[in-house]
Amino acid sequence: MNEFSVLIGGSAGDGIDAAGVVIARLFAAIGYHAYIYRDYPSLIRGGHTISIIRLSRQRIAAHSNAIDILLAMNQETIDVHKLQVKKSGFALYDPDSIKSVDLPGCGVPLAAVVKELAAPVIMRNTCMLGALCKAADISWDVVEPVLRNSFPKETDMNLQVARRGYDACTTFLKIDAFAATERLPLVTGNDAIGLGLASAGLEAYAAYPMTPASGVLHFLAQHAEALSLDVVHAESEIAVMLMALGFAYAGKKAAVGTSGGGFCLMTEGVSLAGMAELPVVVVVGQRPGPSTGLPSYTAQTELHFVLHSGQGEFPRLIVAPGDAEEAYYWSAWALKMAWKYQIPAFIMSDKTLCEGLYNLDIAIAEQPIDENPVIWDGTAPYGRYRYTETGVSPMAFPGDAGALVKINSYEHDEFGVTVDDAATTIAMMDKRFKKEKYLSADVEKYEAVKVYGNKDSSVAVLCWGSNKAVCVELALERGLKVIQPLVLAPFPVEQFRAALKGVDTLIDVEHNATGQLANLIGHYGFKVDKKILKYDGRPFTVDELTEKIAMLSREGK
Repeated sequence: MNEFSVLIGGSAGDGIDAAGVVIARLFAAIGYHAYIYRDYPSLIRGGHTISIIRLSRQRIAAHSNAIDILLAMNQETIDVHKLQVKKSGFALYDPDSIKSVDLPGCGVPLAAVVKELAAPVIMRNTCMLGALCKAADISWDVVEPVLRNSFPKETDMNLQVARRGYDACTTFLKIDAFAATERLPLVTGNDAIGLGLASAGLEAYAAYPMTPASGVLHFLAQHAEALSLDVVHAESEIAVMLMALGFAYAGKKAAVGTSGGGFCLMTEGVSLAGMAELPVVVVVGQRPGPSTGLPSYTAQTELHFVLHSGQGEFPRLIVAPGDAEEAYYWSAWALKMAWKYQIPAFIMSDKTLCEGLYNLDIAIAEQPIDENPVIWDGTAPYGRYRYTETGVSPMAFPGDAGALVKINSYEHDEFGVTVDDAATTIAMMDKRFKKEKYLSADVEKYEAVKVYGNKDSSVAVLCWGSNKAVCVELALERGLKVIQPLVLAPFPVEQFRAALKGVDTLIDVEHNATGQLANLIGHYGFKVDKKILKYDGRPFTVDELTEKIAMLSREGK
């Protein structure tokens, strides 16, 4: 088979997420690439949670609604998802706890096995993994080393439980192993963001946990020693932002992470960064609002909030990666540019990108970025806000000989001394905004707008962020063009204009109710012809978006 999808479902606390990752590893061992979508409620235990593991011989970064194999840990999984199972598909389930199935498949005595072996109840999912491997005709010789590496604790017990599940099942789907051209690691978008920041010289990361950006904090904390990082779980988002600015003042490259609600508390600090010309990177993991909204689901609703955050006017940088490689590269780029121009920079992510699991090709992600900060040459007297042609003043840090480094949130002169006269106010505002001109020129030097699919098509799909993968897959199937801006501020106008060449119909695809990217490009004289907007917290699936595009085509005839 070229591709297929597995859905494993149960209650929060059943180990569904961990099982999904192991499934991806098992099929990677026989040559398949993977993408994992996670869907769960905002509960510690209970509530319905699933992972959809899409497996393919080609690189993929989106999931489908149609399922080939349903792994049901409880009755709710059967009831909610049985209509997603293809006619050729089947289900594996525990007949002792699931009484109504109405699908072809095999009962696997999960509860009985763990009871007989005196194994922890959580190992029911290990038993299910063993059954899946037999159902897919994967040799036990392939299965055992993957499971051994996946379960460093209670390894022998997990292997016993999995083998019992393997022996209890029959083969339903012949999935042939093949020689993969590459074996790529599986990472979340949050992992990729953390790795990208670290590759660009990140020295400190501060955050107050908030879904879906918490994974960056957890990942960097786990690897802090190896990456030589200071990682701080602060008491609030206000403290997080001010701490990052303190790091920057001291000469340490810092980043913070949050979601929309937490970012509300950071905005005064963002404005301080703008006035004090302190570089900081903010990871904004978007989820549906207003207020708490749907805390464990996805959205693209914070673009204009970030674009206009903070009182007053000052330049800023906003990037919006769409997959793991882009999350790595553009996170590194954002940190480098924040320090080159001494501005706040934002990495726009969302739950789909943050928590989705992707294969990461580090050769694609790790491209050179030749951007460096301007450092003081030691010539006295030192002025932290010295006027320059580019608006970028050379940086010095506390402890540098001969430099008094004065940072000021009030309007100030070249030396950081508070002023309120009109002439200096105008001069300093002009100085800060000079950066935007040079930053915009730098943005145009990079591939800030990407084009995929049929580049000669007169119909183009416009997308940003995590919608990239599903739009590209659809475009390749239907012969359309896809236009994906990766830098949203300052907007790469010339690259975007070039990407639109030959396009008669522009279809905007976004995860919000108002078309925020469409509104943004409207400020630059561009317009969309049609919109496909989704705002229920769930990402587009490949089959769903294909049908919506087909409907637009039928309506246009």
